[in-house]
Amino acid sequence: MEETGNIIHLRGQICQSLQFGHELFGEQFYVTTLRVPRLSGAEDFLPITISERLLIDEPLTAGSMLCMEGQLRSYNKVIEGAGRLLITAFAQRILNCEEDEENPNRVQLTGALCKPPSYRTTPFGREIADLMLAVNRAYGKSDYIPCITWGRTARFASHLHVGDKVQLLGRFQSRAYQKQLADGTVVSKMAYEVSVGRLTMAADPEQPVCFHDLSGENSYLGSPQ
Repeated sequence: MEETGNIIHLRGQICQSLQFGHELFGEQFYVTTLRVPRLSGAEDFLPITISERLLIDEPLTAGSMLCMEGQLRSYNKVIEGAGRLLITAFAQRILNCEEDEENPNRVQLTGALCKPPSYRTTPFGREIADLMLAVNRAYGKSDYIPCITWGRTARFASHLHVGDKVQLLGRFQSRAYQKQLADGTVVSKMAYEVSVGRLTMAADPEQPVCFHDLSGENSYLGSPQ
């Protein structure tokens, strides 16, 4: 991996045949959806992007198992006349599924807040804070990754400010929701975001990192190198 500020590991089953997405400097990229189980037994249906160069020795079809390592990427696309921020898991390596770790969905991000946190309490009393994280990429680019925090971590996140640099561990998730349009019509939508399990202010890279997590305990993870 070229950078450690944006890493995703996924293991799941390809739901549909790969479709051509785009071409860049003569390299073709394909898109599909990966069905990834949660530890709870629920499933996420996640958009992934993969280069043709990774498919030479690993042809993938609907129903194939895929274990991948890469980065979360964002891009803007005009849909129905409005610009939307879209998120995809960009594959950089295909892994041997038999050697992959138990957790099928792991994300590690380091970035800066580019919007004030949005803190709220659900009707059931659960605390939630939404974050938008700007994560640097090579060649001066950045990816903008929506993240959601829960419980005491949400309360902690609500005190962050634009420009604060944080590190987090979590999972890439899909979330179905309904939106009411101006004419009263209700449509079903799907959101993609990082569900944060552990969060801390970004530390000196030479120092060990101790993450604040949902259980209120601290997990010593060592240097983020």
